[in-house]
Amino acid sequence: MAEAGEFTRRAFLNGKLDLTQAEGLADLIAAETEAQRRLALSNAGGMQSALYLSWREKLLHARAMIEAELDFSDEQDVPGSVADGVTMELAALAKDIEAHIAAYRQAEMIRNGFDVVIIGPPNVGKSTLLNALAKRDVAIVSPEAGTTRDLIEVNLDLDGRKVRITDTAGLRETENGVERIGIDRARQRAGEADLVLLLSAGEQEEDALAGSIDGMKLLRVHAKVDLLPKPAGFDGPSISARTGEGIGALLQRLSDAAASSAPSFDLALPSRARHVGLLRDTLVSIRDASDPHGDLELRAEHLRHAAVSLGRIVGHTDVEDLLGVIFAQFCIGK
Repeated sequence: MAEAGEFTRRAFLNGKLDLTQAEGLADLIAAETEAQRRLALSNAGGMQSALYLSWREKLLHARAMIEAELDFSDEQDVPGSVADGVTMELAALAKDIEAHIAAYRQAEMIRNGFDVVIIGPPNVGKSTLLNALAKRDVAIVSPEAGTTRDLIEVNLDLDGRKVRITDTAGLRETENGVERIGIDRARQRAGEADLVLLLSAGEQEEDALAGSIDGMKLLRVHAKVDLLPKPAGFDGPSISARTGEGIGALLQRLSDAAASSAPSFDLALPSRARHVGLLRDTLVSIRDASDPHGDLELRAEHLRHAAVSLGRIVGHTDVEDLLGVIFAQFCIGK
């Protein structure tokens, strides 16, 4: 019987796919939402590898110019100081790679999901809201305060995007050691979230949480609107997880927030941490090679390292094509 991934591996070894395309195929198989499918399909189709290979060609060209000045400066076909023009090209390439690395968070959000965390005081309806959003009983609901101690997660598909909802322990001062651990986890998890739903059923409850929500991206939600009227001046959505009032509008708000965080799908994105690590290595080498006062031999070597790092992303680590670039640019030895 065939081993896991054997046919994709054979396709890579025989040059039918590169590494980013193989990884895109794996992501396509594992895709749960339309956004994940589209991102994986673009990578499996070669958009990502085409970008990296185009950058690698620029690096090879820059290195060829420097090597040409080093080895063939006495030839009439090689203009003097060609390495001077390389610096500007490398600066532009470095900016492109920096912007590309910064887009990793967006790709990660598509693959892992838009992260939403529900916080609030005990018994405000956090677990009831989680059950209402999931349309099933995933969290225990009890009138006893402090029932939720650990993080409870569910994944939703909102308009083709994965949204991860996390229920947390009620924020309050307590002497219970286990509950304190849950509250600490809740604060930490909320600090890492893309969006925090702050549930409150009154002005005093939200005021009591003021010190716990500093620096978070918040969406304030008035809970239990069927029992308590919406406070004056409250500009967030109002819901009743028990009756379902406002749940549809809240889901739309979450979908809009997830959509605004996602990039255009016609962009190539670094979809894995492996890509980002090699891209950062490439960037360091490019910056080292951009020093106009550096020795030409060292600059050429830095560019070689940069090209090798980019080649490792797609699985191309050939070095023999450098000579082809040099002789294609200058009719040396003619």
